[in-house]
Parts: sequence; structure tokens; C-alpha cells
Amino acid sequence: MSPSRRSSIDLRHGYAVGTITVISFLGYSLLGLVKFYTFRTGVYDLVIFDQGVRGYANFGPPLSFTKGNWQELGSAFSLLGDHFSPILALLAPLYWIHDGPETLIVTQAALFALAVVPFWTYVRRALGARAAYSLSIAYALSWPIAEAMSFHFHEYAFVPLITAILFERLQAGRRWQVLAAAVALLMVKEDLGVLVTGLGAGLLFVREWRRVGLVMMIGGTGFLCLTNYVIMPANGGDPNRYWYYSGWGENPLEAVTHIVTQPHDIFSVLSTPDTKLWTVSLLFTPLLFLPLLSPYVLAPGALLAERMLATDPGAAGWWGTGYHYNAAIVMALFCAAVDGTLRLRRAVRGRRLEKFVPSWTVVAAVTAVGIVPFFAFKNLFIPSWYKTGTRFAAASEAVRRIPDDVLVEAANALGPNMSARAKVVAWAAKTAARPARAPWILADLKDKQPHFDSIQDQAADVERLRRRGYREVFARDGYIVLCDPLSVQPWSQETFAR
Repeated sequence: MSPSRRSSIDLRHGYAVGTITVISFLGYSLLGLVKFYTFRTGVYDLVIFDQGVRGYANFGPPLSFTKGNWQELGSAFSLLGDHFSPILALLAPLYWIHDGPETLIVTQAALFALAVVPFWTYVRRALGARAAYSLSIAYALSWPIAEAMSFHFHEYAFVPLITAILFERLQAGRRWQVLAAAVALLMVKEDLGVLVTGLGAGLLFVREWRRVGLVMMIGGTGFLCLTNYVIMPANGGDPNRYWYYSGWGENPLEAVTHIVTQPHDIFSVLSTPDTKLWTVSLLFTPLLFLPLLSPYVLAPGALLAERMLATDPGAAGWWGTGYHYNAAIVMALFCAAVDGTLRLRRAVRGRRLEKFVPSWTVVAAVTAVGIVPFFAFKNLFIPSWYKTGTRFAAASEAVRRIPDDVLVEAANALGPNMSARAKVVAWAAKTAARPARAPWILADLKDKQPHFDSIQDQAADVERLRRRGYREVFARDGYIVLCDPLSVQPWSQETFAR
């Protein structure tokens, strides 16, 4: 092939991959921004990350009032004590351009979409251009990405891109760049140490990569211990905050001992509740279980096992298809499937197998398209989804009534829309541990709120606040804005007259 023809083909591929990336970015952004502007996001986790990144943007620590409010009214808690995610500091310059949760939504869309580029390169080098296009489309439309975008924002947004770069560099034989990508993963969240350790274990099966694999295993495990027992506690965190494994033991040592001595319990835990089996099936079936043919499956497999081996009800969100958790492993599963295909082709040669490669990649793409109606991307094709609800005008006015720079307990769906200008915390009833209340309350008496048992409890809380002296500033369509008069400055007394 002449250089000019090769250049022409590469240019066409560049345009095609760029088109997939841009369309993905626009679709992801549309999904997230429509939810934001129509009051369908939430305080958890969008406000938490918005407050933390704003701290970085102001050249300070990543402090969250939403997290801190559970310890003391108006206090701020460092996100580095909740999860070790210093990579979020990279988003600070974007807040100099636009300070608000919308920046996080668009950034997440860009990160998910950009993962297409290194992934396409990785697949093309292994299986050819046609397979690369099919699998890139399958990834872009995959349900883990759809559910992650629907959950507004999470630091896992960085994982598919970094993972794709790591596998592409692994394929290219660039050891130091692979290690650099592994370090970048560790900066995303402390539990990514599990993924890095798993990948290191997989590399032990590849002769020329064994030393790197050993380094990754030691580094990933050591990092996990360092962050959980040193770094996060130094920032106010609790190593047992997310310990949902009481069925195995009260600490990691007891849990490991239980698993080693009674391995038969693993099967019952992994299948209870059956939500776990459904999630695992949805992850592996579209890829025809090909990741299981690759040692690299140990990377996503280890992170998946961390979630599925949890026994406590508090971990229920880990087991299903919702939220962002599966976005952390979807790219690693795709890459392992590609490697599994290569290993299968080397083991079994023949024309039938040569036809199998393009066939399964097309199946993966068609399956991803077929699954769209069952997950969040379906909303993009429903005209009524873009319309505002009947309470939209009241919600907008309720948000407007909250002054700038005040501490406000907000109804879940409305909190993100004033996070850029107010200190937002979740609306929750008084408890013995947290008797004080914010000076401003934005309540919702029609939609069940996360920190109340029922709508009746929400109404009872509003009545208690009124008896304490809170005055009603606004009331319409179930939205109530209350203010403690003692907290209102003289210049803002006009609030009660509006």
C-alpha cells in the first residue's frame, strides 16, 4: 500500500472515530444536563463533588458541607477522608471557566467519550478496524456508561479512559507508560488498588510482563492499605466507614480467614440476593464470556468481587445495575474480551474461528443497541422526557428564594441547582447526634426524601421547625422555604415580603 493511500485511510479512520467520540459526548452531555436543568439530579453525589472541586479551584482542600453536616452543623469535611481521589484536582481549572455542577456533568461526558479513542486503537491493532468500530460502538452504548451518566457525576468517570490507555500501552509494550497509567488509576479512588492488584496478578501469566505484574500487585495492595489506614484517617475518615462484610468478619483479617477456611460460603454469598447474578450476567453475556479466556479478567473480576462479596444491606447499591459502580470495570472487561479472543484464535486455528471474530464483535454492538431501551439512554429518544414537570415553576421559584452564601438544608432534587452559590446540605430531621438545624430549609412535601421514612415524616419536620420559630418564606406545590429569623441579616429582611 502506498504511503498516500495509507495516509488517506488513516485520515478516514480518524474522522470516523472522532465522529463516534463527538456523538457520544453530545449524547452523554444531553442526558446529564437535561436531568440537571429539570430538577432530576440529587445532592448525593453531585453536590458533594461540586463542593469538593470548588475547594480545589479556590486553592484549598476539597471540603464538602454536605458530608460535614452529619458531624456538626455547617462544618466541612475533606473528601480525602471519605475517599482518596486526588485526581479531582485536575478539574479545578474548569471551575475557573464555569463554577457549578454542570461543569462536572459535561466533564464526565467528555471523559467517557474520549475513552473511545485509545480503545479503538487497541482493538484495531488486535482484531482489525471493523471489530474496532463494532466494539467502540458497543462500549459507547453500554449500560454501565448509561447508568453512570444518569447518576450525574462520580470520580469513576476517569476510569474507562485511563484503563483504555493502560491496555493500549500494554499492547504496545511500553512498560513505564503502563505503570504511569496504573498510578493514575490509584489516584482516582482507593479501591482502584484492587483493580491494579488484579491486573498485576493477570500479568504474572505473561512471561515478559511478570516483573511489572509483581510491582503492580505489591503497589496496588500497599496503596490500598496506605490510603485506608493512614491517609484517609489523617483527613478525618474512618477505615470501617464502608465495611459491609460483617457476614465474613469484623475486619479484613477475619474476613480473609473466613473465606480461606470456608470457601463454600462464597457461592451462597455471590448468589444472594439474585440481583448479583443478574448484574454479572449483564456484564459478561454481551461479551460472550470471552473475558474469562484472558488472565486480564482478574482486574475487573477483583473489583467486581469486592462488591459482590459484601453481605450487609448497606451495600445493596453495589450489587445492581444502577449508579456508577459498573463504569469502573466495563472498559477492563472489553479489553479482556479482546485479549481472550486473541488467545482463543491462537489455540484454535481455522476458517470458522476467523469468521467468529467479526461475528462476535457485531453481536456485542447489536446487543448494546438492543439493551438501550432498558437503561438510561432510552430517555434520549422519549420526547416527553425533555419536558419540565408540573412543579417546575414552583421548584424554580423555591430555589430563587434561597439567598447566596447561606447554609441551606435542601430537598434532594433541588440541592444541586443552588450548589454553586449556597452551602447546600441534605434536608434531614433533627437527631440526637445532630440537633442543630440550618438557618434555611427548602423542603418538599410531595416527593419522598432520602433521609426521611415517609412523606408524613417530612411534613412533621416542617411543623416542628415552624414551632421552633422558623418563618415561611415561600410555599407552592409542596415546596416550602423556611428561614430562622434570627439568622437573617437586616439587609435581607425583605425576603419575608416577597
